[in-house]
Amino acid sequence: MDISVYRPGELSAADRAAWTAMQSKAHLHGAEELANPFLSPEFALAVGRCRRGVRIAVIREDGEPAAFFPFQRTATGVGRAVGLGVSDCQGLVHRPGFTWDAQELLRACGLAVWEYDHLVAGQEPFEAGACGTFPSPVMDVDQGYDVYLSELRARSPKFTRTTLAKERRLGRDAGSVHYVHDERDPAVLGTLMGWKSAQYRRTGRSDRFAHAWITALVTRLFHTRSDPFAGILSVLYADGRPVAAHFGLRTERVLACWFPAYDPAYAKFSPGLILHLRMAEAAAADGIAHLDLGRGQKGYKDSLKTRELGVSEGWVTRRHPVAVGHRARRAPVRALRNAVQSRPELFEPADRILKRMGKIRSRR
Repeated sequence: MDISVYRPGELSAADRAAWTAMQSKAHLHGAEELANPFLSPEFALAVGRCRRGVRIAVIREDGEPAAFFPFQRTATGVGRAVGLGVSDCQGLVHRPGFTWDAQELLRACGLAVWEYDHLVAGQEPFEAGACGTFPSPVMDVDQGYDVYLSELRARSPKFTRTTLAKERRLGRDAGSVHYVHDERDPAVLGTLMGWKSAQYRRTGRSDRFAHAWITALVTRLFHTRSDPFAGILSVLYADGRPVAAHFGLRTERVLACWFPAYDPAYAKFSPGLILHLRMAEAAAADGIAHLDLGRGQKGYKDSLKTRELGVSEGWVTRRHPVAVGHRARRAPVRALRNAVQSRPELFEPADRILKRMGKIRSRR
């Protein structure tokens, strides 16, 4: 393999165009997962503006780009997926039929280990190091919103009826309801991040927006717009006030759901569910094939999904002491977390404790 490694700012316009073209045509070759916005050059470049150590390996065949591998690395050779911790889709973007040697790729990138937690399917050279595969629910809207809604009614009639009834009640009780699919007011983005921070604290989770680089990344992506990629802020209003909002990323065919939140004062109306149905309707009208709800066990995802994709977590390692040490530190933490999340008898008590702690933190 002819492998060149670049800093984000060194990537040529021609290489970026080739990368985007691979994503836009991926569904034609049975690799729809490669069209995800988290695998786009725009996401890798944005993370590169907010985090150190971002690199992009370009693999060429006969002088032409055949694959792109974005990653982050430390001075000791520990590699991670770009944006690990906030990225919901990871892997190598490649043209049809391309295969690679994981060990050779890591060696060329100066990596002893590469860690991932949302590896897309079909990445066999990386999957050898996977320690688990998890569902990532999606909402298919490629046949149009009316088809999606009719299927939802057939599959979950009570859920659909209740959600639509709550939307009507929201309009009666709180004022006229309207939806903006692509809100450009940065102040509303700030409102969403405030809601999300409060939700993290209230439920005892780590507040992602307490990390300056995540706030900077989301803000940068909000202002990133091109034909194949954009940050999309979707907002549900009642009587002119935002009651629920979501910030995600889109490519030509995929809307990746990322940060949803709502005003707790309107919780009885389930504004987040109403918002997701409005998002599905608008996305279908824009030609989006599916909304990727992301890995994670949530009741609303089970209610809205039409099917599931699979994502994996694990490591690709070379025979190197740095790789051994990194995996020894990380493996027990991952194993414990996954065991708790996959077993209701463990998850439910842990979730109650976290929420109790969150309430204490919120009172301070």
